Amino acid sequence: MPVSNAYHPDPRHPSLGGEFYDVVAPADFPKAVLRFRNDRWAARVGLDTLTDVEWIAHFGRFEPLPGNIPQPLALRYHGHQFRSYNPDLGDGRGFLFAQMRDHVDGRLLDLGTKGSGRTPWSRTADGRLTLKGGVREILATEMLEAQGVYTSKTFSLIETGEDLIRHDEPSPTRSAVMVRLSHSHVRIGTFQRLAALEQTADLRRLVDYCIEHYWPSAAGAADPVAAFFALAVQAIARMGADWWVAGFVHGVLNTDNTTITGESFDYGPWRFLPTLDPAFTAAYFDHSSLYAFGRQAPQLFWNCERLAGCLLDLSSQAELVKGLEAFQPAFWNRLEARTHAKLGLVPRDGARELVQDFYEALHKSQVPYERAYFDLVGGALPQRIAASPHRDAYEGEHWKGVVAMLRTAQPAPSAAAALAHPYFAAAAPCTILIDEMESTWSPIAEADDWSVLHGKIEEIRALGAALAALLEAKGQGFLP
Repeated sequence: MPVSNAYHPDPRHPSLGGEFYDVVAPADFPKAVLRFRNDRWAARVGLDTLTDVEWIAHFGRFEPLPGNIPQPLALRYHGHQFRSYNPDLGDGRGFLFAQMRDHVDGRLLDLGTKGSGRTPWSRTADGRLTLKGGVREILATEMLEAQGVYTSKTFSLIETGEDLIRHDEPSPTRSAVMVRLSHSHVRIGTFQRLAALEQTADLRRLVDYCIEHYWPSAAGAADPVAAFFALAVQAIARMGADWWVAGFVHGVLNTDNTTITGESFDYGPWRFLPTLDPAFTAAYFDHSSLYAFGRQAPQLFWNCERLAGCLLDLSSQAELVKGLEAFQPAFWNRLEARTHAKLGLVPRDGARELVQDFYEALHKSQVPYERAYFDLVGGALPQRIAASPHRDAYEGEHWKGVVAMLRTAQPAPSAAAALAHPYFAAAAPCTILIDEMESTWSPIAEADDWSVLHGKIEEIRALGAALAALLEAKGQGFLP
């Protein structure tokens, strides 16, 4: 396979040893039809020069990439699922396929699968992914990336020609195998497994691996373990704040779905908010609304507490508590910065009051979530409010004070240029609510028509370009 000069294989996870994974074989699928390839991110890892035939060979048949992991690795972990500990977890329908360096910033990146077949951790499941599930993940990752959230990227989706039976969608349904690009697949649950099995030496090896490859600044600290933990806690807190600004509900915030890099990944029953409702729940099986929108940050903190418990033999309780105490400031600082950035403003004295009042008005008025940002970007400009179907709400009691604060706030240096992007001249913002998700899937299910999906991806990427101008104007680095 001819590879780009940007392709830099660097398979590091195998060095942890066989205690951390099981060598597995991919399923032999009856067919492989390429449905999506993410050439933007393929270019970042030097794989954009692959032909479609080569792409399918690597990401549908899983022939090893040159110089990379020779056989797929199903990763081992435990986890709390809805706060109940489960020691029988692990990669049940996926595996780590390859690792390489990001051509732009040198990060270690993973290529991991979803729906690639049964493993020792599949339990009673078939190890497969529905085609609809893959389409849903494309939409989730594209939208979150556009919103500036540090997220895994859907790298490839290939239809595999099997009929699957599922209880939560019409069956039989079409099958697929997906590949995601992530900074890390090391989860809080990875630590929990080693702690539960009292494998302290392996736990220390995992911490050292994470410091070396993900949090190198912790290496020089007086207590590197505590420093690593504090950095992970802050990253996870920032992820929670980014979800809030994006109006995103992950749906299943188990400890095995929380990585130590604070990267959003593993999208199942996700939703974006139609309007601000702290009780909005994504998963139909979340009967207690444990993972509702307004409870995501507390749950992420709870997950961080579980990670702290795993590290008690390697650090001091006092230092780990300090790391936990960093969660709330990191969350609020990120929430203030990202809310202002999405509104095209510079935070200054009173920033937190403006943010709190903004979300209170959004909650009480029930103006559509993304619509409020779209209408008020740039400082609640009169012409944008006048063009909105919700202009009466902005003139009402809930928004009056907020609009006044927005108009006295300082615009970001290039807000005017960013607002000239064609996206902001549209009649409405780009959204991906549940009805839109279904209307994107329906043409595929009914007529194998993929044009609506491709059009939606283009629309989402236009949103991303417009918002990137706002965030990059503030020097925050919109895309990781």
